[in-house]
Amino acid sequence: MAQSNFDRRRINGPEESFPPVFTDEGVDEKAWKPGKPRSGRNPDEIRPIFLSPGFIDQANGSAYIETEKVKMACAVYGPRQSKSTSYSEKGRLNVEVKFAPFSCRKRRAPMRDAEDRSVALQIQQALVPAVRLELFPKSTIDVFITIIENDGIESCIASGAIAASAALAHAGIEMIGLVVSCSAAVHGDEVWLDPTEEEAQASAGTLIYAGMPALNTTTNLWQTGGMSTDRLMKCMQVCQERCAEIHTVVAHELLENAKRD
Repeated sequence: MAQSNFDRRRINGPEESFPPVFTDEGVDEKAWKPGKPRSGRNPDEIRPIFLSPGFIDQANGSAYIETEKVKMACAVYGPRQSKSTSYSEKGRLNVEVKFAPFSCRKRRAPMRDAEDRSVALQIQQALVPAVRLELFPKSTIDVFITIIENDGIESCIASGAIAASAALAHAGIEMIGLVVSCSAAVHGDEVWLDPTEEEAQASAGTLIYAGMPALNTTTNLWQTGGMSTDRLMKCMQVCQERCAEIHTVVAHELLENAKRD
């Protein structure tokens, strides 16, 4: 009887199945917890930066940046003449940011949302003062950033501004200076640079600073949470000092890439 019910045209599953058993991952005692001193880094330390310009051959300029759990790729196309828009004496810089579906702990929808636009707006505001758009009338420069791994919005904005600035320089687009960025979070009386997602969420306030260290100029500043004026000025000061070091790293990588080309 059992032989007559057997269908050779289909793949028959097992007669019985069992649910998977997951092992207990345990608790990482070394993991940072809110209210505790910073683990693994001093308050004024940032994560190591890996920057690789020119890894996308099809783009006019590109850069890949990685800072531990923050990874993103940036591609620049242009300047291109825009036939659909009216004549303008200054060019336009467009920035589009997209999170990969696997970039966050919870899977993201492939469609863009408000968070994507918020990150793109902050990066655009950081870059516009540095790009000489008056040299590209009726032209557009498109910057596309794909976030591969995310460890907090603050880190994404800061790393995105660095990658986009490096990609613009790699594309040969004239700029007043290189734009670099650094984020900070307030924990008690301390200012923690380059906070992770957990550190930023547990902080009293955060700040993202972007500027051109070569000209000692600030291009964008974004502050959230409760922060006194004195604390804000201290955050800006430590971010400016760290941005000078980041600027050296970016300039060195661009120079090495130019030598290889």
